[in-house]
Amino acid sequence: MSAVREDFREILSLVRPGARVLDVGCEDGALLELLTRDKGVDGQGLEISPEGVAACLARGLAVVQGDGDRDLDHFPTRAFDYAILSKTLQQMREPRHVLSELLRIAEQAVVSVPNFGHWKVRWALLSRGRMPETGALPEPWWSTPNIHLCTLRDFTTLCDDLGLRIDACMSLADGKPARSIDPRQPIENWRAETALFLLSRKTEAGVVAPAKSDLFG
Repeated sequence: MSAVREDFREILSLVRPGARVLDVGCEDGALLELLTRDKGVDGQGLEISPEGVAACLARGLAVVQGDGDRDLDHFPTRAFDYAILSKTLQQMREPRHVLSELLRIAEQAVVSVPNFGHWKVRWALLSRGRMPETGALPEPWWSTPNIHLCTLRDFTTLCDDLGLRIDACMSLADGKPARSIDPRQPIENWRAETALFLLSRKTEAGVVAPAKSDLFG
């Protein structure tokens, strides 16, 4: 386990064995493969790049090519136990819609986001007056895929607006082991470089799950 990325290690700890998992923006399938091997999940991936799809198929994973901004709408309600979106929400054109859809198609969502309120980001803006480049935000402003950056306060406010419950939250920073946090505490908006959330709906009243269909053939 020593070579496993820290965020992957935390996601692995959150997902129960044998669960139905959709990994949105699964890239080369490294996380999905880990979950399949160590937790025996029924894992499926959604990836926009042909290269990522090919890499997943080479690993023997179930994957389809698709755009998380548009294609989540086609998944049935409660088709999965978990929907995972790792460091991708800030790259979506409609992050509010995507987050809402994750909690429609799955009972819980695992979402990680870089925190634009981290002290290194604030210091870069204050001291140099330039867009920051940090471990969580390594690309310069003119080539970054990130189009909707947020702080922890922004994210928790969005969760409230959508009626989502934060079941757990972990802070990741400077390559150190993850630690459990209350993301609503102002100090964590300074300290967390990346935050990993386990989310669910606050109420399930009136939700009826249709029969699961096989979207992956």
